[in-house]
Amino acid sequence: MAFGFLGIQFGWGLQMGNMSAIYEFLGASAHEIPLLWLAAPMTGLVVQPIIGYMSDKTWHPTLGRRKPYFLVGAILASITLVIMPYSTAIWMAAGMLWILDASINISMEPTRAFIADILPKEQLAKGYTMQSFFIGLGAVLAALMPWLLLNVVGMDKTSSDGSIPGYVKLSFLVGGISFLGAMLYTIFTTKEYPPEFYEGEEDEEEMGYIKGLTTALKTMPRSFKQLAPVQFFTWLGLFLMWFYLTVTICEHVFGASDPNSIEYADGLAWANICFGYYSVVTFVFALIMPSIAKKVGNVKLHFICLLAGGIGLLSIGMIHNQYALLVSMTGVGIAWASIVSIPYALIANDIPPKRMGIFMGLFNFFIVIPEIIASLGFGWVMESLLGNNKLYAVMLGGSLLIVAAFLTLRVKLQES
Repeated sequence: MAFGFLGIQFGWGLQMGNMSAIYEFLGASAHEIPLLWLAAPMTGLVVQPIIGYMSDKTWHPTLGRRKPYFLVGAILASITLVIMPYSTAIWMAAGMLWILDASINISMEPTRAFIADILPKEQLAKGYTMQSFFIGLGAVLAALMPWLLLNVVGMDKTSSDGSIPGYVKLSFLVGGISFLGAMLYTIFTTKEYPPEFYEGEEDEEEMGYIKGLTTALKTMPRSFKQLAPVQFFTWLGLFLMWFYLTVTICEHVFGASDPNSIEYADGLAWANICFGYYSVVTFVFALIMPSIAKKVGNVKLHFICLLAGGIGLLSIGMIHNQYALLVSMTGVGIAWASIVSIPYALIANDIPPKRMGIFMGLFNFFIVIPEIIASLGFGWVMESLLGNNKLYAVMLGGSLLIVAAFLTLRVKLQES
């Protein structure tokens, strides 16, 4: 069930590790990058609740309830991944990012509900932990691609015409193939419960999308409200990391001043290795998370993990050695393992089974709203307050994760 997330995260990993660099290759300045990332939260805000609602109402005799969306999203995302690095202008790359994010969201949102649909409640935490495992593994594979192509295959580090280098283009081609292949594996090897399985689960009137979303907002479970500020600061901090970590490593650690330089290529490859390394930490840590959660509880575990991630990002300000970055990324990997699993495990028991999709889409609002705020407003902060210093932006992201960690201590949930 969770294997498809390997493909999803392969696509996300390439995007997160390389998109800011692609924008720099095409001439974007530091304060323009946040707005150019607006596609990610906006498509999540619009697409995920709609797809969640539609998948709640869908039943295909062959594919089932959620899997039609797995397939459509995977096909669209794979095509876009292949085309993305051939962008010749900033506007083209930004447009392709909108299509890519929308396509990934079509596949990704139903996968959250898919786990909750099929697993019994006592296995939900393990199910989302297994998703974390494949998220980590997919991100590792994505992160290794540029380094392997540069250091093993021996591809050129720069392009003769100043365009996006060939190793970036080939990385995205492999990512597109992997995305589609992993999703097809999940589609062909799993079964879903038919609609009659849910009969008698709850007595509620049939609702249209707008009324269903409005009702979901009005009947939002207590767990949603308690986790909202935690999610807000968590994802605000993460988005700043994704904006600027890659280019920070290129400039702060490798000393690159020109995107079309050997130093920048080495920095970009190592930045991807850092993303891959923290993803290794993620899927290894995900294997031991259930046993830790049994001892300290999910809420305290989430606090510890977010604190580790925040300290990890703050420590980058003191690092000038590429290998020392791996220590910082250890904390980020621990945080990411918790971020992509524990909040979903905490809310799953509070969601009506027939409306799992739309409630998961609603919970995504707590992710995309801070991202939209960052995209629209952080360019001004970057230019006016931080002097376009990308390192300061990454360290601010770490501070926000620490704020989220302490807000977690205010969450009082009845855990299973």
